[in-house]
Amino acid sequence: MGESVVMASSTTTQIMCSRCKKMSAEVLVSKPHYEGGAVAQGLLQEQGAPFEPPPGLASTGLATAGFRSAKYTPAEWFSGYRSLLQQAASDQLTAHTIQEESRVMRKDTEATTVQTQTDGTRLLGERLQDIHLWKSELQEHISRLLSDTTALQGLKVRLEKALDATETPYAIAVDNLTCRSRRLGPDLVRDCVEEELYKEVELIRNVQALLKRTIEQVATQIKLNRDTKKTLEFDWSDKYEAYALDLQCGRFNDKSTDTQHYTISTAMQQQMSDVSSWIKFTQENLYRAFREEQASKELSELVQQVLLDTTKDLRIQCSNVDQAFLQRCAEQMDAKIQLERQFKQTLEQIGAQERNIVALQKAIDDKDAPQRAAESRLYRRYHRPNMELCRDEPQISLEGEVREIDATLTSLKQQLSDSRSSLAHLEGTRMSLEKDIMCKTNSLFIEREKCMTQRKLYPTISTLSGYWT
Repeated sequence: MGESVVMASSTTTQIMCSRCKKMSAEVLVSKPHYEGGAVAQGLLQEQGAPFEPPPGLASTGLATAGFRSAKYTPAEWFSGYRSLLQQAASDQLTAHTIQEESRVMRKDTEATTVQTQTDGTRLLGERLQDIHLWKSELQEHISRLLSDTTALQGLKVRLEKALDATETPYAIAVDNLTCRSRRLGPDLVRDCVEEELYKEVELIRNVQALLKRTIEQVATQIKLNRDTKKTLEFDWSDKYEAYALDLQCGRFNDKSTDTQHYTISTAMQQQMSDVSSWIKFTQENLYRAFREEQASKELSELVQQVLLDTTKDLRIQCSNVDQAFLQRCAEQMDAKIQLERQFKQTLEQIGAQERNIVALQKAIDDKDAPQRAAESRLYRRYHRPNMELCRDEPQISLEGEVREIDATLTSLKQQLSDSRSSLAHLEGTRMSLEKDIMCKTNSLFIEREKCMTQRKLYPTISTLSGYWT
């Protein structure tokens, strides 16, 4: 390429030199200018000097003036044709020089044109290789982005299904709390089961919030992947079109029949980008694609871990609640058995006490006749006359009998009162035991038949992981 430029410069210098010689020759052999009258008289003057007619010419008269004014002198004649000869020789030399220069220029320009076209074809081939390389890189990243986007869409569906699946355990936990709020009396306590249920409700709410945030992150990443993929597709499409155009340009040669002349405007040249900006544009697109691919990979791993952790936490808490229910049911069943045992014993004591009261009442009633007999004897003996009213042994015995009967009646009545009071307490205890047994029975029904039966509908691990259809 450098040799062709040097040859063109040398050729141009030779042409300029030949033209300078021609101009010098024209100056050297330029045709002299003479006044007609002076030539007719054979008088020559230097150009620019004032003309003075010869002394003898003024006396010749005007009779021959018309024959002398248009004549040349022999010297002028010789000078004229010699000038033409010199001019012809100079023109022939110039023409020969131009012909030699043209021949050399044709040869040089032909070689330069062939070499330039060859270099252009080679550069077009290299350009096609570069475009194919970048186009392949773009196609690979487009495929990766498409695969990552498809995977993220599948994970998004799983997240949505997992979020929907959390509604079932949430409804179960809330219903369990509602059912347990219907427990009666002393069983309405904030026990370990209720604590675990509150923990489960709070955990489910936190899991739902986490899943919603993760779904938003996945949706955002999908949008970024699609935007990046669209940008890469535009770049790939431009390179595909440019590859087709350069491939067509590489096939053009001197024998091509579909070539023609075109005018390239300055505006079109100003719109062109340089190689560095062209490479930088594609590199930035590829870097953006690589960044989104890395983000998609990290997000996919995060989603998998989130689904695994949330499923594990929910199942662990479900097991804790079930264990608390079993423990509470065992405690209530044990308490109910003890209450029923005490209730049975209380009933037995009530029956025995009632019989005791009947016996005491009968004993009191049985003391009425002996008391009346003793009092009647004693009363009658107080009516003995005068000295017969003696405090003898029968009198003393009767007085002791009356006192004994009174004391016995007092003791029996006190015992009867105590027995009745005990019976009243036993009746109260029986009612309390019966009421507590009813509460325990109701609580066991709620725990077993309502809560634990409903908890059998708790979602499985696969469902909580978003695999249900």
